[in-house]
Amino acid sequence: MSTGLFSDLLVVDCASFIAGPAAATVLSDFGARVIKIEPPGIGDAYRNLFRLRGTPDDVDYFWALDSRNKESLALDLRRAEAQAVLRTLVRKADVFITNIPFPARERLGVRAQDLMPLNSRLIYASLTPYGEHGPERDRTGFDATVWWARSGLMDLVRPTAGAEPAISMPGMGDHPTAMAMYGAILTALYKRQLTGEGSEVSTSLLANGLWANGCQVQAALCGYELAPRPKRGDRGALNEMYRASDDRHFIIVSTNPARDWPLLAKAVGHAEWLEDPLFATPEARLMNGPDLVARFDATFAEHPYEHWSKILSEGDVTFGIVATIYDHFTDGQIEANGLFPEFSDHWLRTVDSPFQVQGEAKLPPRMAPDIGQHTRALLAEFGCSPAEIEALAVD
Repeated sequence: MSTGLFSDLLVVDCASFIAGPAAATVLSDFGARVIKIEPPGIGDAYRNLFRLRGTPDDVDYFWALDSRNKESLALDLRRAEAQAVLRTLVRKADVFITNIPFPARERLGVRAQDLMPLNSRLIYASLTPYGEHGPERDRTGFDATVWWARSGLMDLVRPTAGAEPAISMPGMGDHPTAMAMYGAILTALYKRQLTGEGSEVSTSLLANGLWANGCQVQAALCGYELAPRPKRGDRGALNEMYRASDDRHFIIVSTNPARDWPLLAKAVGHAEWLEDPLFATPEARLMNGPDLVARFDATFAEHPYEHWSKILSEGDVTFGIVATIYDHFTDGQIEANGLFPEFSDHWLRTVDSPFQVQGEAKLPPRMAPDIGQHTRALLAEFGCSPAEIEALAVD
C-alpha cells in the first residue's frame, strides 16, 4: 500500500503517449495508485517512439519518465471480457484518464456516458487534440501539430522573420498540457469533496497551445498587428544573445532599460558608454543598436562564460546561460532543489514533476513497468477466476 497525499486515490490511465499519462504520473508522485491500461503484445503506442530510436537492451527514456510508478494491466479492449474487467476497475476508481479518439471511445465503450453511470464519484478526464466540440473534434494530433504549430507558436518562434519555422522537441507541449489536466482533475476532486459527486473534465492541446501563446494571441484579439521579430542588432542590445570566448551562449533580458543600461555598461567595464551620444537615450540606443551589439560582442568575446557569469551576477544584470541538457548533470541549482530524484529500484535518475507541497514528500519514483507486468495480479485482485485470468492474460 503506497503512502503519500493521494494514497487513497485509484487512477486508471487509459491514455497513450504523453499529456494524459503524464498527468497520472504527477498524481502518482504524491502517492496515487495508477493502473496503466495498454494493449497486450506491443503495449502502449508510446513505446514505439523509442523502438524507432533504440535497441531492446536500452532504457526507454520516454517510458521511464512518463510511466514511472505505474502498474501495467494489458487488456485488449476490443474484447467484451476485457471491457468487463475495465468496468469493474472503473467502479473502484477515483479518476479515469483517456485521450482515445472519440470514435474509438464509442467502439470500446469508454465514453463518459458509458463509464460515469458505473461510479457516481468518478472523475472522467478527457484529453483531445482539438477540443470536445467542433468540426475537428475527431481529428488526431500531437503536440507538434497542435500545441506548437496550430497555436501560432511555431510561426512566431524564429530567430528572424525570414527564418524557417523550428520543429518542436518531443513532449514540449505535452508536459505543460499534462499540468492543465492535473489541475482539472484536482479541481474536480475538490468539487467532489464539496458535493460528493464526480465530474467530467477536459482539456486539449489546442487550448494549452493558445494559453502558452496567450500574450501574442491576446494582442491579436485586441486588434494589434505584431511586427515580425527583427534581426540581431535591431531588437535592442539589452535583450540579446551573446557568445563568450569559450563559445558558450547566454542571453541578457531587460524590462527596465533605464535601470539596466547603466548596470550592464558598468558591469562589463565600459562606463564611458553611458556618456557616448550614440547611446545617451533609449531612442539613440535603439537607432544605434547594431553598433552597440557589436561592441558587446567584442567585449564578451574576451573572456569565457564563467568570467561573465560572475561579473554579470555581481552587477545585478539579469541573464541566463543557453544550457545544453548535459549541463544539467553538474548544475548545482538543479541538485539543490532535488529536480532529478533517483529511482528506488534502478540506478537511473528521472525528472521530477515541477512543484512541491510543503510538508508532503513525494514518493521515491519506481521504474516504469514492462508490458502487462502486473496483469495477472490485478486480474486476481479484481475477482477474475483462474480460467478468466488465463483467457485474458495473453501475450
